[in-house]
Amino acid sequence: MQTLDWIVLSITLITIVAYGTYQTRGSKNVQDFLKGGNSSKWWTIGLSVMATQASAITFLSTPGQAFNDGMGFVQFYFGLPIAMIVICMVFIPLYHRLNVYTAYEFLENRFDLKTRTLTAILFLIQRGLAAGITIFAPAIILSVVLGWNLLLLNIIIGILVIIYTVSGGTKAVNVTQKHQMVVIFTGMIIAFILIVNKLPENITFSNALDIAGASGKMEILDFSFDLNNRYTFWSGIIGGTFLMLSYFGTDQSQVQRYLSGKSVREMQLGLMFNGLFKIPMQFFILLVGVMVFVFYQFNKAPINFNPVATEVVLNTKFAQEYEQLQAEQDAIYDTKQVLIANFIANKNEASIAGVASANAKNDSIRARARYLIDKAGETKGVKVESNDKDYVFINFILNNLPRGLIGLLLAVILSAAMSSTSSELNALASTTTIDLFKRNTRERTDTEMVKVSRWFTLGWGIIAILVACVADLAENLIQLVNIIGSIFYGNVLGIFLLAFFVKAVKGRAVFIAAIITQILVISLFLLDLYEYINLPFLWLNFVGCAIVVAIAIMIQFTNKNRI
Repeated sequence: MQTLDWIVLSITLITIVAYGTYQTRGSKNVQDFLKGGNSSKWWTIGLSVMATQASAITFLSTPGQAFNDGMGFVQFYFGLPIAMIVICMVFIPLYHRLNVYTAYEFLENRFDLKTRTLTAILFLIQRGLAAGITIFAPAIILSVVLGWNLLLLNIIIGILVIIYTVSGGTKAVNVTQKHQMVVIFTGMIIAFILIVNKLPENITFSNALDIAGASGKMEILDFSFDLNNRYTFWSGIIGGTFLMLSYFGTDQSQVQRYLSGKSVREMQLGLMFNGLFKIPMQFFILLVGVMVFVFYQFNKAPINFNPVATEVVLNTKFAQEYEQLQAEQDAIYDTKQVLIANFIANKNEASIAGVASANAKNDSIRARARYLIDKAGETKGVKVESNDKDYVFINFILNNLPRGLIGLLLAVILSAAMSSTSSELNALASTTTIDLFKRNTRERTDTEMVKVSRWFTLGWGIIAILVACVADLAENLIQLVNIIGSIFYGNVLGIFLLAFFVKAVKGRAVFIAAIITQILVISLFLLDLYEYINLPFLWLNFVGCAIVVAIAIMIQFTNKNRI
């Protein structure tokens, strides 16, 4: 980080916070604070919905996911367009007709207060955890790579978000997210162009795709039914559809984005905008990661991209073995240069097959390096993150981009963290205010309710910072957020589907079924985690939804005289 990078980073973040605070100052009533005065146009809704989902984790983890595993992760989003159509046809008209502030208000009208309260609490638990992770994700990685203090970073990111979210509520979130998405798109496009330009002059973009494809990085579609593979066409279409239905249809952090629309049409257009452009956006971000992979075919890479992990292992008895692995990787790199040159000159299939074989050996070496890092951490009694997927892209940025652009890309990462966290805090405060506080206390004036909402926003901001401070890394940050969602989303979606489509089922049956289902889903997740069963987390969305629907119908019709 040079002076120019600090200037670019500081000006970008301060401008976003100041603009959001200034533009939305003076929200005096609940309608303005929680629903943005119902003034949002479709493009604002569409960008805000995309920004809410596209956290810093997206721009840190997704390129690293593609670097390691290729483009297959895009299948995770295949259910999104289907979910958007269903939500536009069913959810939005109903929410608008009932004039609700939160999705969970509808459940009391349809079932009863206890079902509404339970569903709201399930949302608060999972989204409260996710809000902490969206702060923690960029903080942990930037602290490791740049040497910044982790605790201080968590607090700074949290405070920046709290300032404008407390000040302007939903409208502030929507206003700032438009500009954050401009910063994000600009930064990622510039990064992609620079990566391609940094490839050797004789390597065309088509050549780069051939090189990536030879090592399996361009395998987009997997039609197998192998449960050992998390990301297949079927898990995306089935599990992904249920996850997206629940996330966009019942998660208040998203519902609140489109409830701020001027009309049903504006809300629907905003969601369809998201449905059309989200998959191409994720495809592009994954392609950036694939191009980083190609870049490192022509430039020597560290054996592990987490600098702290390397430092730890080099200060233990495993140092010599680790350095030997690095030497083996360097030798493979030299071999690849000859093979790639031969392929470019002669289009020799044997050469490209040799590149694939060399990269397979390289993957094996990196796996052995991760094992040594884990052993070194155990020896020193410290936890070290050996899985370096989340560090690949940030390492590339810091070591290969020109000054000034480093500051811009860091601003992209922090802007994404702020945009998703602000939506989450806004939604957590709305749900707490409307579904718990207002429903269970005396009638209050608009001024009092806005003040209460601001205090809840501040409170959830502090909780998110505290969660970030005690959070820990998982296999991959983007997977961690989706795992947390999948544990709760299927159950919540099933409750809403019962409310929409199974009129005979009443509140008591749904309430009991939801509690049983949540226990079962958590149990299934733990059984998979400890390898007693094989059930990838995406399928938890479908399983949870199916279980709660089945149990509620069974309870209702076996006890129909008593419910």
